[in-house]
Amino acid sequence: MATYSNSRLTTFEQCRQKYKFSYIDKIETETRTTVEAFMGDMVHQTLEKLYLDLKYQKLNSLKDILKFFNELWDKEWTDDILIVKKQYSADNYRKMGEKYITDYYNTYSPFNQMTIIGLETKDMMHLPDGSHYHVRIDKLGCKSNVYYVCDYKTNSQLKDQEEADTDRQLAMYSIWVKDKFKDAKKVVLLWHMLAFNKEVTSERSDKELKQLQKDTIAIIKEIEKCKEYPTNVTSLCNYCSYTSICPSFKHEVLLETKTVKQFKDDDGVKLVDEFSTLSLQKKEAEDKIEKIKDELVLFAKQKMIDIVYGSNNKASVKEFEKIVLPEDRKKFIALLKKKGLYEEFSMICYPAFNSKIL
Repeated sequence: MATYSNSRLTTFEQCRQKYKFSYIDKIETETRTTVEAFMGDMVHQTLEKLYLDLKYQKLNSLKDILKFFNELWDKEWTDDILIVKKQYSADNYRKMGEKYITDYYNTYSPFNQMTIIGLETKDMMHLPDGSHYHVRIDKLGCKSNVYYVCDYKTNSQLKDQEEADTDRQLAMYSIWVKDKFKDAKKVVLLWHMLAFNKEVTSERSDKELKQLQKDTIAIIKEIEKCKEYPTNVTSLCNYCSYTSICPSFKHEVLLETKTVKQFKDDDGVKLVDEFSTLSLQKKEAEDKIEKIKDELVLFAKQKMIDIVYGSNNKASVKEFEKIVLPEDRKKFIALLKKKGLYEEFSMICYPAFNSKIL
């Protein structure tokens, strides 16, 4: 059986094509680390250093820990790191990291809120279907028989309670905690939202965890029987390392390497430009036709005729009642059902049907 992780499952849910590239084809790319990911990694390593030293009864000062962060930043930084938001510099992100660490330090010093059991904990959990599930916890701690699965987040968006209560990653880890530490009466999922200096917490009942495990296994089964891997274009594509081979982007990437003349001579560019021009002309013609129809109706009424003749063609003009469906679709369907007409007039919308099935 394959080994799964939250990131692997999330990749499948976000874009099946990316999943195929990464986990099935195992295509290696020259992945450029984003500055957000780099900054998050530097902050994680700094906080890990803080707690590792505490294990040996060494409490670093804020000055010392910031020095470690900046020295680590200078050592690891390369010009290949991708800054998507061009209006901000690497130094802006460095200062953000410094602020996150400073706020955390001032909030939790002297860091005795819980007993630290593990940092960057790595282990493997066995699921009932035989699959293996990777466990990696930023900080695992306990107070008596209450355990805390902690995650550092440098996201610029605050996780709300609904998101926390439906989060799969830490909840799956709590299953591992309960299995490994038999004295655990309660497992608290705790996100340190460093950009806001706030904690977000959540707890799951045994019943909820059992259902979560079933849902996770269901996703794994879906992955293992999957035969089609379509792309899903979202804003996350800006950070994807497979754009050069992705069906949705590889033509764009290819065009970026061409000269102006080569760009204009590209068959794809010519076809799309012609299609766009014709589509616009079609729309303008349809609008004009509707306007002429209205004018023909008005002309026929004024002349009290029902056929208008042209040079070589004629137009028949007849009035009829047009049924317009109400905007409130639910009420309309309810009315049809009440009158016993729904089965007679309902039909499958094949375009919508195909989009869901294929």
